[in-house]
Amino acid sequence: MRSLLRTPSDRSLIRDSSLVWLASGVVGVSFGAVSVAGGLPVWVPVLMSVVVYAGSAQFSAVGVLLAGGGPVAAAATGLLLNTRTAAFSLAVAEIIGSGRAARFLGAHLVTDETVAFALAQPDPVRRRRAFWISGLGLFAVWNTGVLAGALAGGALGDTARYGLDAAFPAVLVALVLPQLRGDATVRRCALLGAVIALAATPAVPAGVPVLLALAGLFLHRRQPVEATV
Repeated sequence: MRSLLRTPSDRSLIRDSSLVWLASGVVGVSFGAVSVAGGLPVWVPVLMSVVVYAGSAQFSAVGVLLAGGGPVAAAATGLLLNTRTAAFSLAVAEIIGSGRAARFLGAHLVTDETVAFALAQPDPVRRRRAFWISGLGLFAVWNTGVLAGALAGGALGDTARYGLDAAFPAVLVALVLPQLRGDATVRRCALLGAVIALAATPAVPAGVPVLLALAGLFLHRRQPVEATV
């Protein structure tokens, strides 16, 4: 990490990334606390955050578990939600570097925030440094927050008493609102998914409605976008 801090430009990248790190740490604390207060052992959210490292997918998977769904449904939900990172990886493939170790670690650090921050930089060198500075910092802060929240969650007991039972749906809504506001096609797909999930909820085990909704979204054909001159 020290080699990434050789110039004032690198320090500016840290400054620009710091607010995202702070927000990620707060969300990480919530994830760890609600996971443990909901009945999961401390090691589950901590290990998931290190190995999986996918915020929205982690929230969804643990939400399915806490709702009574099985581990297969939880894992499938998280996996489907995280498929978008495949496209992100292609976008930053040249930025990450050519070495096998760099590509392995870099692929693990691919997130919405890190990719957006890197691609916003004006030249290839700065993009690469932005990716690594943002990615490593975000990974460290997220996992620190999850650990702190998990340790605190064991002492909280009843999640409803502190309102933490509402944290998962609140965070998930916050994650999707920007796209719902900016894209009519996303709004139509979200509405379709909500209808499928609500219709299936009385008839299937917990966690399965989410999978059915996601399957419906994949089968839903996007309307062609008219070319503009």
